[in-house]
Amino acid sequence: MRRSRLIALIVVCLAVFVLVSGLLARAFSGDSAEQSAVTALVRDEARGNAVAMIATIKGCASSPACRERAQYDAARLKHAGSVSVIDYNASTGFSLGSTLGTARVAWEIVTQTKPVVQCVRVRRAGNIFSGITIELLEISKRINSGSDCPARY
Repeated sequence: MRRSRLIALIVVCLAVFVLVSGLLARAFSGDSAEQSAVTALVRDEARGNAVAMIATIKGCASSPACRERAQYDAARLKHAGSVSVIDYNASTGFSLGSTLGTARVAWEIVTQTKPVVQCVRVRRAGNIFSGITIELLEISKRINSGSDCPARY
């Protein structure tokens, strides 16, 4: 009887460990998902694809100012070649729930341009149980490499 209780306790502890590990993995994947979404956005921008940018930024299609910004950025920053992200600062640190913040990304077209630094307003929605979704809300114009993100875009 004692041995069966020990085995049951070990199984329960193992199940709790696996569950907690899975939830923590989901929480830590938020930064990676955010960086992937922002990288896809700047790739569209570097290709000059304002339509894709507008589709990616939440609510941009219904905002004349957002559409104008996407068209301006896509025209001004368009270059041929592969995009390389040089530096990325996530919008928030570790979070178990929804957050709103500003990510700062520095990118360049490999061997062709000076680095481009921009800020992206990001909302992480959801939680570790239901899953975290990334919504890109706004992208800034190019800023100086030593500058902080502006309060307003």
